[in-house]
Amino acid sequence: MLSTQLKNQLIEIVGDQGVLDQPEQLACYAYDAFIEEALPDVVVFPKSTADVSQILKAASKAGVPVTGRGAGTSVCGAPVPVRQGIVMGFSKMDKIIEVNTRDRYVVVQPGVVNADIQRALAPFGFFYPPDPGSMNTSTIGGNIALNAGGPRCLKYGVTVDYVLGLEVVLASGEIIRFGSKNVKDVTGYKLSSLFCGSEGTLGIITEAILKVMPKPEAVRTLMVTFGDLDSTAKAVTDIIGSGIIPAAMELMDQMTLNAIEDAAGLGLDRKAAGSLLIEIDGVAEACDKQLKQIVEKVNENGAIKIEEAATDIERERLWTARRSAYGVFAKIAPDILSEDVTVPVSQVPEMIRTINDIGERYDLTIGVLAHAGDGNMHPMIAADRSDKAQWEKVERAFTEIFQAAVRLGGTLSGEHGIGLAKSAFIPLVMNRETVSFMKKIKQAVDPGQILNPGKFV
Repeated sequence: MLSTQLKNQLIEIVGDQGVLDQPEQLACYAYDAFIEEALPDVVVFPKSTADVSQILKAASKAGVPVTGRGAGTSVCGAPVPVRQGIVMGFSKMDKIIEVNTRDRYVVVQPGVVNADIQRALAPFGFFYPPDPGSMNTSTIGGNIALNAGGPRCLKYGVTVDYVLGLEVVLASGEIIRFGSKNVKDVTGYKLSSLFCGSEGTLGIITEAILKVMPKPEAVRTLMVTFGDLDSTAKAVTDIIGSGIIPAAMELMDQMTLNAIEDAAGLGLDRKAAGSLLIEIDGVAEACDKQLKQIVEKVNENGAIKIEEAATDIERERLWTARRSAYGVFAKIAPDILSEDVTVPVSQVPEMIRTINDIGERYDLTIGVLAHAGDGNMHPMIAADRSDKAQWEKVERAFTEIFQAAVRLGGTLSGEHGIGLAKSAFIPLVMNRETVSFMKKIKQAVDPGQILNPGKFV
């Protein structure tokens, strides 16, 4: 329990309206899109970097945990306050401070929603490439904390590739700034790479300088369906192996396609065993050439239907199908686990076969969704957590999926993060010395262990 003294300090810093402490209020901040829940003692909403600094100074002195929270869209339990204490929400730090397309950057506060940046840039003919599936809800602070990716990361890269500089408040309340508004800057350690993906365990991000890019001249979008999933996966490796790098290449299996069609009625092919949503962009002539090459590759792999979006409305319909997959799949059963492993692109067919074999062996409903062009697989299992026998099978199945990914030269996460979901599996990909080194970094910047404790470090 928080002391009355600390709670009063928090009220002094952010005001009465900036502190929540009633059970029904706290319950809204006890969970994300993962399955674990933990009730915080209090939720605070800073309005400035100075507020964040004062809150952390007070928490550090009292030895009370602090967990940063964006929109709560994480699927790995990263913002769940497992040691209770303070949840720091950033809905009141949601300003786009500067848009500068001449020098290709924006400056934003952590509570800015990803899609709001896209809308702010659109009139200038620019965009911010990282586009997680939750982009219409998730905030930049959370995107940076989890090093979010998305469909476009196949061509454009993930969040860390666009972070030019950060303002961060350490557990002590000290405010540090690193990076700059320059596209090229090799001054000192690349600290943005350290904090990006740190899941709030090293510091609280209060401002970000992000690189932006001009919109491509042309975009071509295809939905390709196949008679079997193996051919779908093989087409992915053939396209990437030929030297073509689409902006996005999304794979969905039959179960996922049908779940989407049941919920949204978008006219998807229910009989297709697998599909690829492929998007290419760039100079119009180059897009036309790549489109022809892609059509050749998918036909070589037995494509049964190739649909090209002729208008922006048709393109949006295809992307609505892809982006709605998680939500509609969650309707199949009371609980859903959406995981995220990455394997080399050449191993995508084998990884998909392995996931399907595991699902059959454990008699589980597993849908396969993937950013297939970069080997990032999202197996989704719909089940009932209250059925203990079934949930034990779910846990065993994911253990085997993680082990299989590592065996194929892959890793535990491509974009979802580790959080609570995969902390126990870190020894699969890191030796004891590496884990020890991460703990030394954590100890150096957060000696009191108050920042998002109970997570992967």
